[in-house]
Amino acid sequence: MESPTGENMVALTESMERMESRLEAAAALVERAATLLEERESSMSGEVRKIVAAVETSREAELQKKLDAAEQQIAELRAEIETKPEAQPETHAPCARRTVPASTAQFLAKQGLSTLESVEAGALDAALNGLSLEQRIAVKAQLLRAGVVS
Repeated sequence: MESPTGENMVALTESMERMESRLEAAAALVERAATLLEERESSMSGEVRKIVAAVETSREAELQKKLDAAEQQIAELRAEIETKPEAQPETHAPCARRTVPASTAQFLAKQGLSTLESVEAGALDAALNGLSLEQRIAVKAQLLRAGVVS
């Protein structure tokens, strides 16, 4: 018969052996993980390649030519303005739009205003008298945009 301390020793030894085998397995897993991490780090910390941006030199040259031409034209126009005598200022007639919407022209024709080259304010007010305030404002705004009334 074995003594109780002998049984305890055997149980303790067996427990230590199981623990040892578990620790060996854990150590193997840690080594494997470390190896994977090292491989990942070496692939991530690899050599960084030089990044180069290509510039379209032909497009740049084309734009530079256009800029030079525009600057030359501006300089010529400034010189032309400076050399003109100021006693004869140019008078350009504004290119006024002389078209009126068809509905407005028809309405004014029904009211007796067939020609729209020059409409007198009194005749226009008399023609628009039958309209509401908003309609009168709209017609007058159209005529102002068309350059018929000033």
